[in-house]
Amino acid sequence: MNARQTTTFNREAPTRAAIESSLDLGHLLVFEDCDLSTTDLSRLDLQDAVFRNCQLLETSLYAAKLARTRWQRCRAGHADFESADLVDALFESSDLNNSSWRRARLASCTFRSCKLTGARFEETSHLGLSFEDSLLVGADLRRMSFRKAVLKELDFADADLSGCDFREAVFEGGSLRDAHIKDTRFEGADLREADLGGLKLANAKQFAGATISTRQAAEMVRSMGLNVA
Repeated sequence: MNARQTTTFNREAPTRAAIESSLDLGHLLVFEDCDLSTTDLSRLDLQDAVFRNCQLLETSLYAAKLARTRWQRCRAGHADFESADLVDALFESSDLNNSSWRRARLASCTFRSCKLTGARFEETSHLGLSFEDSLLVGADLRRMSFRKAVLKELDFADADLSGCDFREAVFEGGSLRDAHIKDTRFEGADLREADLGGLKLANAKQFAGATISTRQAAEMVRSMGLNVA
């Protein structure tokens, strides 16, 4: 079988028409230092494409086929990934603040060293989804499962974690400060390295069987106005 021919867009602002022309030829697409901001890329078949150092501010990728894509050092604030297929995609060192992932397919998708402040992940399918060393401040992650996951340096401060499953998860650093944890489950989780500021003992039942440090326990008691002798 012949190797797929590659079309590289370098330091360009390619139009949807130009991208479609390359796709019609069956080419693998590589975008280097391109400006795709506000471009309508919805429903395009961009599987296996590579995006390096690209601008995708407010870009629409609605229902696009993005399986196995690679995204490195991209800026995609307010980008729309709703209903996109991102199975096995990899995002590295990218700014994805306030992006939308509603109903996206994120199975085995990886986010590494990414900024996802304010991102919205409603109703995603996410078996095998992985976050590492990333900012998820104020993100909407409701009902997502992190069961038995190893969570490395994830900042969930002020995030909506309602209904999430963290049972038996291990937190290696990171933060849950002021996170919204209605109906969130932490049984058996190891929270000793996480910042638990703002969490109240009123939520104690959710943490049954979880492990916290003596320092964390003292901080939670002090937050109730009690003195620790």
